[in-house]
Order: sequence, then C-alpha cells, then structure tokens
Amino acid sequence: MKTADLCDRYPNELNICELSFRSYGKKSSFFGPISTVKVQDDNVLVLEAIESVPAGTVLVVDGGGSKRCALLGDRLASIAASRQLAGIIINGCVRDVSELSKIECGIFALGSMPLKSKKERKGETNVVVRFGGIDWTPGQYVYADEDGVVVSARKLEV
Repeated sequence: MKTADLCDRYPNELNICELSFRSYGKKSSFFGPISTVKVQDDNVLVLEAIESVPAGTVLVVDGGGSKRCALLGDRLASIAASRQLAGIIINGCVRDVSELSKIECGIFALGSMPLKSKKERKGETNVVVRFGGIDWTPGQYVYADEDGVVVSARKLEV
C-alpha cells in the first residue's frame, strides 16, 4: 500500500518524516521493521548491522545529515540485497549511484558524495534516533515510497 493511502487509512497512527529523501536502489517502495545505527562519518557499524539484522528489516542510519562522506556504497548495498534487507534509509549520503540503481534493495538517502567514510567503529546501534521530525524506534515499522516515509508503532495491513 502506498504511503499516501496509509496516511488516509491510519492518520492517527503514523509519524511522517519531514525530510525528502532520494531513492537510489532498484526498489523505490519498501517496508519492514526498523533497526537503527547512529554514526558520524563512519560506516563500520553500518556494515556490521547489514551483516547481522534479519531479512526483511529496514536499516535506518542516522548519519546526522552529514554530507561530508558516503555511509553506503555498492559493496555494502550488495551485501544488504544478498541478505534480503527490505531497505536502508540514510540521514546522510551514498556513493556509487549508478551501481546502486541496479541493486535489488530499497535505498533512500539525502544525497550522494564520492568520498568514503572513516573506519573507526564509532557510534551506537539499536537506539532510538531522531531526525526528520520523528523518532525512529527499533522494532517499529517504516513504510517508504516515492511519496515519502512514514513510521508506525505496529505492522499495518497493507
């Protein structure tokens, strides 16, 4: 079900993200339970989450809105697709844009940046993160498509 239809059907149950993301993956619509990573210009924990979260999960990466480097590129996105993650939402940037468009995974980010990130393993996982005017709580459900991104405390009938 489209996010616009979800907003019509469940107006009191949804939190609507105020950020406008660009779709980079082959899938422009996806949903699933949230798993979170909070980092700053460092993607080691992003890789670890991609390698460990269950299939069907949407990994939400709070990169603080940084446009100084990319937190995801084609190598990590390919791993996410092979592990059947539903999608990745990044409050930050990606790179390898041409390759990402061919990868069977939902990938939303603020923009692109060719510089790779640091590798210091700094950050937090499975914590509530806040961006786009909403809280992203592990275990809640996110629905994303061309119209936007919405979060629900429970899995909705789609």
